[in-house]
Amino acid sequence: MRYKNITEGRFISRPNRFIAKVEIDGKEETVHVKNTGRCKELLVTGCRVYLEKSGNPARKTAYDLVAVEKRTESGETLLINMDSQIPNYVAEEWLKISGMFSENAVIRREVTYGNSRFDVYVKDGNRRAFIEVKGVTLEYDGTAMFPDAPTQRGVKHIRELMKCTEEGYEAYILFVIQMERVNEFRPNDATDKEFGKALREAEKAGVKILAQSCVITADSIEIKTPVKVIL
Repeated sequence: MRYKNITEGRFISRPNRFIAKVEIDGKEETVHVKNTGRCKELLVTGCRVYLEKSGNPARKTAYDLVAVEKRTESGETLLINMDSQIPNYVAEEWLKISGMFSENAVIRREVTYGNSRFDVYVKDGNRRAFIEVKGVTLEYDGTAMFPDAPTQRGVKHIRELMKCTEEGYEAYILFVIQMERVNEFRPNDATDKEFGKALREAEKAGVKILAQSCVITADSIEIKTPVKVIL
């Protein structure tokens, strides 16, 4: 997936979940943040960010903040896509070429089952599969983790996927790690113990847990490499 009209800026502050103050070409701008998570380890004053300029002149904010450069524990720079709307798009692109399903598979987005709406539903001959996609932006020393804040909604989705397996569906949770150079994925038990517990129960119940890292540039993101999942 590729963005259009990308501009570089410097992060100043984040007054609330939805907006940030960013310096662009020496001028302070109010921009839309496409991730309502905490992201405190990413949005550090002075860090370099990348923004997509909107083509809608009627918008209150002219830019969307989509990526950020993070200084890692080893002192290197790691580019992280923090657009929470993008994992579903890149997951759909990847599923078509992943080999998980045939080229004739019908892939649909946002399909309701029970009391949940799952990100992807796949019909492939006699196979029926529900896939929940989770974007991952939290990383520490080469380990990607999810979630970065407690998520009752995430636990609910896991429970519903377990019901899917009981009724004969295939069920997957796909963690789209929105960065490169990640060695492993783990549930973030320190932040949400219940999510980690539910994820382990789901794996035992037949829900397949997948993690994939992405190739990231300032204006693109593409799922590329499988990452070891450690539960």
